[in-house]
Amino acid sequence: MLNGKKILIGISGGIAAYKIPLLIRELIKKDCEVKIITTQNALEFVTLTTLRTLSKNNVYHQMFNSDEEYTTEHISLTDWADIFILAPATANIIGKMANGLGDCTLSTSLIAFNKEIFIAPAMNTKMYNNPIVQENIRKIESLGSKIISPTKGNLACGYDGDGRMEEPIEIVKKIEDYLCLQHSLKDKTVLVTAGGTQEKIDAVRYIGNNSSGRMGYSIAEELAHRGAKVILISGKTHLKVNNTKIKLINIVSAEEMYNEVTKYFQESDIAILSAAVSDFTPLNVAENKIKKTGENLIINLTPTVDILASLGKRKKSNQILIGFALETDNEKNNAIIKLKNKNLDFIVLNSLNDKGAGFDVPTNQITIIDKNLNIEEYKLKSKEEVAIDIVNKLISL
Repeated sequence: MLNGKKILIGISGGIAAYKIPLLIRELIKKDCEVKIITTQNALEFVTLTTLRTLSKNNVYHQMFNSDEEYTTEHISLTDWADIFILAPATANIIGKMANGLGDCTLSTSLIAFNKEIFIAPAMNTKMYNNPIVQENIRKIESLGSKIISPTKGNLACGYDGDGRMEEPIEIVKKIEDYLCLQHSLKDKTVLVTAGGTQEKIDAVRYIGNNSSGRMGYSIAEELAHRGAKVILISGKTHLKVNNTKIKLINIVSAEEMYNEVTKYFQESDIAILSAAVSDFTPLNVAENKIKKTGENLIINLTPTVDILASLGKRKKSNQILIGFALETDNEKNNAIIKLKNKNLDFIVLNSLNDKGAGFDVPTNQITIIDKNLNIEEYKLKSKEEVAIDIVNKLISL
């Protein structure tokens, strides 16, 4: 996966910089072209001569140097490269990156780079576990950079703990694994539903639920991350999509959801229906606001179309259909009944009895039951992590 790639290595001023020549050699073995940017402090730990000799390229370390081919290396280099590896990444360069600061060749280049960035932190264990450093790492990860976590071990400062930069051969392996993962759903079209529907009562009121759409949006992002073309049909939510491979279609009611899902299902290889669709809708909708009279108000409800069941009837042998079950009692039995009745390949069960699962929370705890009745239970995780588990199960099919 790395063959022929153009790699930028950014070296900041940590003692683990002495390992970077090994990283360069591993990448050269993969037929990569390597160029290097360093901070001035990095050159205290590894020499320009070593880096130039191994990379067979100049090393960029000064903001203003008339001897360089270009005077704006932080732009020209980032245009050239396919991948940026920041190793070792000190607390200082991580902090600059998290806050958009550019005061040296390396930090300005990181700001200018808009492709894949892999970051291998390396520092004293107390620094690594500092809450501000951890917050900065989470921030840059949430913005799309990939973190290659440090390992535990003996550190140069004499401490034993977290903060030791991952070994060069493992850094290369993890980057290759990530690139393979990116293509695992290439050429697949996946239909995803997310959020809750709203069923109008009158001109201003509706029946709805507390679904935030987080689970469906997380699944859509993970699918796109793995190379899939995603059609995301969403009820009202404050969430936004971040990946250009996701086509967002906004709807309001269960009927609109049904119409859009039906329209796109036939061209989809996979459908994952995670939306909280209303089971009932008012039989009659008042054109104007219903006035409060002091009398009881009776609203007659009629069932909405069962979208999941309708797709189960239309599903072809080469399509995969995945549903969700939010239960409050007899959870597994109810989920298995739904799995069978709606012709699903697997169902994702979550229970409102599990603390931290359900509507409008950032976490979820799921159980996956497939059509062969294999049951896999998962711990409470963030919805982003749950999305990874669901997509991994999908890929196993």
